[in-house]
Amino acid sequence: MVRLITRTLDMCAAEAAESLLRSEETFSACLARINTIVLKPLLQADPHEQKGKDNLKLLLLLNDRFHALWDLTEENHRTLKQKFSISPSLCLQDLYILWKGDLFLSIYIQYFVTFANCVVVQGFEQVAKNKSEFWKTHKTALKQFLADFTSETSIPVALHTVLHKPLRDHVQQYAVILTRLSEAVGKCPDQELVTSVAKQYAKLKSFISQVLDEACVTKALWKSLGNKLAEWLCVPERRLLEDSKNLPVFASVGRTNRVLLFDDILVLIQGNNCQSFDLKLVWVDGSGSEKPDPENRHALHIVTPEEVFFLSAKEPRMKAVWQWKLNQAVRQALNGKRDFPLWGEAGEGSEPPFHRCFKYIFRAEGRFKNAAYEGEWYWGKPHGKGTLKWPDGRNHVGDFKEGLEHGFGICLIPLLSEDKYDCYKCHWCEGKMRGYGICEYGNEMVYKGYFNDNLRQGFGILENPSAKQPFQYTGQWDNDKKNGYGVWDDKDRGERYIGIWQDDHRHGQGIVVTQSGVCYQRTFHVDKMVGSGILLLEDDSVYEGNFTSDLTFVGKGKLTFSNGFTLEGTFSNKSGQGLQTQGILNTSSDQQDASITKVQLGLDEFPVEKRWQGIYDQFLDFLHSGCKEEMEESCTGFHIQTSKELRKSQEYLFCQRGSEDVSGKIEDVLEELVQHRELESLQCYLEKAFKSSLHPLGKLLKALTFAFQATYSGIGANKHLLNMAQEEVKYYAKKIWEFYQGLLHLALEQKGQSLAKTEDGEKSDLNAYGVILPLILPCFYPELFMLYMLYHEKEDNLYCQGIVDLSLFPDIKLLEFLDVQKHLWPLKDLTLTTNQRHSLIKDKCFLSATECLQKLITTVDPREKLEILQKTYEEIESTVSRVVERDYKLPMDDLLPLLMYVVSRARIQHLGAEIHLIRDLMDPTNKGGMYDFLLTAVESCYEHILKDMRLHQKESWYVARDP
Repeated sequence: MVRLITRTLDMCAAEAAESLLRSEETFSACLARINTIVLKPLLQADPHEQKGKDNLKLLLLLNDRFHALWDLTEENHRTLKQKFSISPSLCLQDLYILWKGDLFLSIYIQYFVTFANCVVVQGFEQVAKNKSEFWKTHKTALKQFLADFTSETSIPVALHTVLHKPLRDHVQQYAVILTRLSEAVGKCPDQELVTSVAKQYAKLKSFISQVLDEACVTKALWKSLGNKLAEWLCVPERRLLEDSKNLPVFASVGRTNRVLLFDDILVLIQGNNCQSFDLKLVWVDGSGSEKPDPENRHALHIVTPEEVFFLSAKEPRMKAVWQWKLNQAVRQALNGKRDFPLWGEAGEGSEPPFHRCFKYIFRAEGRFKNAAYEGEWYWGKPHGKGTLKWPDGRNHVGDFKEGLEHGFGICLIPLLSEDKYDCYKCHWCEGKMRGYGICEYGNEMVYKGYFNDNLRQGFGILENPSAKQPFQYTGQWDNDKKNGYGVWDDKDRGERYIGIWQDDHRHGQGIVVTQSGVCYQRTFHVDKMVGSGILLLEDDSVYEGNFTSDLTFVGKGKLTFSNGFTLEGTFSNKSGQGLQTQGILNTSSDQQDASITKVQLGLDEFPVEKRWQGIYDQFLDFLHSGCKEEMEESCTGFHIQTSKELRKSQEYLFCQRGSEDVSGKIEDVLEELVQHRELESLQCYLEKAFKSSLHPLGKLLKALTFAFQATYSGIGANKHLLNMAQEEVKYYAKKIWEFYQGLLHLALEQKGQSLAKTEDGEKSDLNAYGVILPLILPCFYPELFMLYMLYHEKEDNLYCQGIVDLSLFPDIKLLEFLDVQKHLWPLKDLTLTTNQRHSLIKDKCFLSATECLQKLITTVDPREKLEILQKTYEEIESTVSRVVERDYKLPMDDLLPLLMYVVSRARIQHLGAEIHLIRDLMDPTNKGGMYDFLLTAVESCYEHILKDMRLHQKESWYVARDP
């Protein structure tokens, strides 16, 4: 059975091959005659006018297509002839038109499309006219190609027929041969291939007919239009698809009297003028949602980038035809090729996409005039990713929505006077900058902060690091100007202003800190100091009164010296005479009041809840929006690089990019918050969130870190700002906890749950100090602890001198000096070597307690510092219990001397600063408990050593004064 089927197939293939061989041989000879008699004479024209030159280019292209087709025919003929010479029986694999079907179709399509282009521009008429004498003498030569040729047949018609009819007839022969073969092969493995190729050649026949019909219709249109319109619109490749003269439709634009649909443009003719629309940017809505007139139900809504109009038909059938043809034309234009066949199966039922990607130059008046937009479109408007470029060099790259910049974008604006430009990397809303952004100005200044309606608004940082007068402003903006609380760092003068601004001027209460350590607090009015103030000098002298910008005392004032003396009166500074005063010098006090030397500035003038409100506002706006994903970067920052690149960096504005243990997607954030509500789990989760450059809490913490460093690092490290700083850190913890609570509430709300109960203010503060503060403190600790060290600098230096003096004592002498009870001395710990005595051993007693206390400086967490104090106490008690060989609870009278010993041996350099920091930042729940007691005990030891050193200094001073 298999052999029978194979034999049948071979017989069918052989018959088809024989028919094909004869057909190709005849056709090849025909093509050779056409080339000699027709094509070569056509190409010998030598036109002088531009139209003739353009026509010659078309004929040259037609000649190339013709020879490609001829070469393919010759190759097919040679292959078949060679096969027959080897064996008279052939198989289906030997039929070139089956296995090279796509190549045959492609070459025939190219030829007939080029031939149609020549028809459209009346190319054969022009050739016949230019070489009329030649064709008159050679007219009879065309007769061999035309069965119905007469003396009345015109040369253009004859050329038209000769150059397409033989080729068209040959396609018909291909189709017939393949159809017969398809019917003959029956059911076999290759039947599907034969049938498919036969259908393709049938489609080719339809395609050729449609191409020629469209060319003739388009040619007739160019003849009917006026010369001006025809010259504007006539392009060889353009085809007329529909004409309102044939299928009436009326446009709502101006005085349009005719509508023409081509395969690439839609044209509205208005008298001798016309308006054209690229089909790639034409949207057709036939739903009736938009009507020019409620009575006209048969209207098509046409949307283009700069025009919106209606095409109205009298009947629903006419509307349906126009709508279908428009949609198919638009779809094919977007695909970049016509259907095959032109109006056949490929185009049926499919509509063009609403979302598109294309380039367009705006012409109408407006902000986009003459700008070229390249990118995504939706219903006639830029929508999605795109690039907008103006002729003057401006350009915008980013997201668009409904025709306007919306979302993240980068905008470059060139400066007219220099080869520089301003670069805006921002979030946009409805065509205007709104939300977080970075602006790199052409004058080398950089702004990082928030915008609203193209103006700097809210929190922002403006910096010019490379100018002759470098500066940085960190603070509030309003209406594109510095307004509200802000910090100005003048790096050239070496001073920092912390205070209130109004319209780019220092205006209101302000603190100025200088690099030399001098600081003062004054009231400013448009950058000028007014009224009296307080001036704190580097030698701890304090002046209260009026003074000039160069810190010269003027008018009434009071000067308190570092030794406690005061000078109160009227000050003046005459040229060449130095500082002069008339007043009273009081020398009754021999020690300056600590409340004066360590006066704290800014607490009343700048309430902590009023500082950095711009940062909190943006994050709360994000929270109140329901944490919408599209608002996250606008409110909380985004990936960016400081060069003019679009989102290539892995660095956040607010956070340095690192390994991420926590997801930054807001839906994941909300889900994880619900899962980590238990205290231990929550602390672990928050620790990772604060380190993340993606998490909203991590971004908020980083923004607050920037603000804190801008205020208190470098020049701002001044002891008179300590209370401002520590108060600020505690408030950060409170606001972060509030933000966390808001996120958790939203997460539970989305799950249909609610918080068990709302926290009162006291409970919220306890959570902020107990949960949040220990986790965020490492971000602020370097600057904050520096302030504590400066605040306690003199006391800690004096304390260190006392520790040095005590370190000279051997262990037993020190225990005796501190009045430690002898039965508590751990003498067994004093291991002796040869020639040693107990009285010479140092740093051996209570060694475990001493080493434990030394760990105080290894952590920044006040809670862990208190735990170290408790463990130190336990080590002391454990050592004593071992000495007395029973459990022993130390009474206060025994504890303080022992603790004094351990403190002196631990040699903690900045113990005063450590105690103060723990006291300020410890969890309020620990106050009054064991931790508080132990901290007070250590503080007593510290004060005792200070007291002894002050007495020693005083005695030394009296001895030096009275030798």
